[in-house]
Parts: sequence; structure tokens; C-alpha cells
Amino acid sequence: MKRAREQHRTLCISEGERMQEPETVQQMLALHELGWGTRRIAKELGVARNTVKRYLEAGGYAPYASPQRPRKLDDLEGWLQERFLQHRGNCDVVRQELIRVHDLSVSLRTVERACSPYRAELTARARATLRFETPPGKQMQIDFGVASVEIGGQKTPVHLFVATLVYSRLGYVAAFSHERQSAWFAGMEGAFAHFGGIPREVLMDNARPLVDRHDVQTREVVFNARLHAFARHWGFTPKACAPYRPRTKGKVENGVGYVKNNALAGRSFASWQALEAHLAQWQREVADVRSHGTTGESPRDRFEREERPALAPLNGRPPYAQVRQVRRSVSTEACVEVDTHRYSVPWRLIGEVVSVRIEGAQLSIHYAGQEVARHAVLEGTRRRAIDPAHFDGLVGRAFAPRGETTNPGPAQPEPSTAAAQTALSGELARPLTEYEAVTGGAF
Repeated sequence: MKRAREQHRTLCISEGERMQEPETVQQMLALHELGWGTRRIAKELGVARNTVKRYLEAGGYAPYASPQRPRKLDDLEGWLQERFLQHRGNCDVVRQELIRVHDLSVSLRTVERACSPYRAELTARARATLRFETPPGKQMQIDFGVASVEIGGQKTPVHLFVATLVYSRLGYVAAFSHERQSAWFAGMEGAFAHFGGIPREVLMDNARPLVDRHDVQTREVVFNARLHAFARHWGFTPKACAPYRPRTKGKVENGVGYVKNNALAGRSFASWQALEAHLAQWQREVADVRSHGTTGESPRDRFEREERPALAPLNGRPPYAQVRQVRRSVSTEACVEVDTHRYSVPWRLIGEVVSVRIEGAQLSIHYAGQEVARHAVLEGTRRRAIDPAHFDGLVGRAFAPRGETTNPGPAQPEPSTAAAQTALSGELARPLTEYEAVTGGAF
């Protein structure tokens, strides 16, 4: 029948005859059953007599079907499925392996069509996560999330550190202006203090400040050396979740979303300190006392009853000493920039490179082996720590840039913008020895 249909289509094209619709063919068959001849049917329907004969001989209408052509990937279904699942649906990687392994070059679209039946299995594997409960005091999960929060009238990116005790679901949240290693360590230490104890292990993401390498195939994990030292100091075992499997630490993943959608939803804050105070209050009055959807009781009750006794005691253990050193150039405002904040230094050092040391809550600035400035580390973003004494003797007048001051001295007259620009851009380009001679000594 198929061959006859193809021959009929070829014949119709060669004779300039239009293919008939299925309804017309059905009318031909019906009239033929009533005893009509081919000539009368052709005249009634307005078609050629030979056309009526061909459809009657064929017994009805047969739709045209394209001939099935052999495909390059027909014999590789099993291999394609294995590689597609292994590479988590990345068809371009599969295409590259086709060239390398089978010396077969096809388009990306061809690979996508061939692998389309396996996408449902890939989705099912991603969702299939075995839920298991850990005993009290065994594990804490940690993660960072970013939210845009209005602080002081400006949209500010806030990095939210969230820790969750797996058994009780008791949580801890802290706000940071970055996600560097110091923030991870400070977040964990804050969580230990909040919980009043230390779990046996901490499950974390494969964040670069914590994990140097995590092999996807062998699951071999190489943690950062400083993280190892931090873990030894506090007495816990670090664990890394499987790469590209955030559901492995689903309890803290849900906690990050809970903070964003509940604690911060639609809220604005006058300052960074107001944000921190709100998070602490929200944790204490809302998150800790709610009825948890999985356990059916409040995290605080479950923690006090069963998990607090299982945590290792702090025993007055001091914080892990974190020291971070960076080098910075002194700007024309006699300031160095660290983590978006600006800290003042003696104005004679404009244009020089200084060493900045951040240890805990203190920031010290060194030049030529001497400490030339010390400030408290600022929270939030884009703030200033200005010591007016750093601008004494500036071309015969005291001057400090506008902004916040951590050590405000007596009010000093402020020069005009032109005078300040002249002093900071022209005269300060001279050697430091000339300034020392004018002002009567070194910094």
C-alpha cells in the first residue's frame, strides 16, 4: 500500500494532478458502492476519471509517509544514555565525546534529539533524595545566600550565613558584606556561641574558600589548610556535600530561603546594625519557636530537650585567631580601601603602598615596618573610618575628608574644594622627607 501511495504521489506530480483530500476519496467509495460508474463519479466530483479509478483500486485514502532513513546514532542508544546521565544532560559534552570515542561528527541538535527520551530519567534522579535523620549533636549544615536589602535608603547586597542543627532544626543567621573565608569562620564561631556547643561534624558546600578540590567521580575532597586548622581548633570534622547536589544539605538550603522569604521579605533598615538586631530578634521570636513542618515541634523545644546535651561543650575556648594581610595603595584622600570601606592613614603616605593587617575586629596599617594607623573593622559596605589626627599639618591646616569618623577629634575648619584638591594632587607628589622637614618630624 505504501509503495502504491508513493507511486500515486509521483504520478500525480508528473501529471500535474492535485492529490485528493480524504473526504473526497470517501465520497468516491460511497458513490461506487451505490453503483455509480467511474465516469459519473468523476463528473460529479470534478476530478479526472483515472483518479477515481486509482483510488477505487487502492481501496481508499493513504496518507503520505516519508521513507525512514538510517540514522548515524541508531546503534548508540545505550552509550548515549550512559554519557548523557553521566554529564548531567550536557549534550555538547556528549557530542564532543562522540567525536573522540566513536570518530562520529554530528550536530548538537542531532544529539539533543537522540537524548530527549533520557531527560525524564535525569530529572527523576535529581529529585530522588533519600531523607535520613541524624542523631542529636552529630551534624550542623552551613551555607551562604545573597539578598538585596534596602539599608539606609540604598539597595545593598547582604550575604546571609545560615547554620542549622540537623536534628532539632535550630538555626542561626548572620549578615556579612562578603563570603570570604573569614566570613565562613566568623559565621561558624557565631553559631557555636549561639548553640552553646559544637556538633561532631559540619556539612558545607564546595565553596572555594573552604574546599580546594572535590573530584566528582571519586568523591575525593581536599579541604583548605586553614579550614583544617579551624576544625582542629574547635574539634569538629568537616564534610563536603556531593558536587552539584545541593539537596544533600537540604535542611540549610531551606533555611536560607526561609530567612529571605520570612525575615527579610519587604523590609528595609536604617543601618547595618539595625539589620543585625532584627535578624537576632527574628531568630529568637519567630524561627526558633515555630512548629516545624517535619518534626512537628518547635526547634527550640527539641534542641533543649535532646540536642543541647549532645553538643561538645565550649569550655571557654577562645576564637580561632584569624589574621588576614593585604597590600594597598594610599589614595589621594589619604585612605586605603578594604572590603569597600575606607580607612585613613597619615596624609604623608599618599601614593605609597602599605600593608593592612585584619585580625578579629581590629585593622592595623603598617609602613616600613611601623604601625601607622589602627581602626575598628567596619561592618556593612562603603563606610569610612577617619582619624582627624592623620591630617594634622596638611599644608598648614588640619583637614579630614567628609564621612564617618571612628575617632572624631575637635572640630576643624574644612578647606575649600579647590584648596583641598591642590594640596592632595600637587604638593603631595614630593618626597616624604620634604614634608617631614616642613612639619617638623616624621609620622
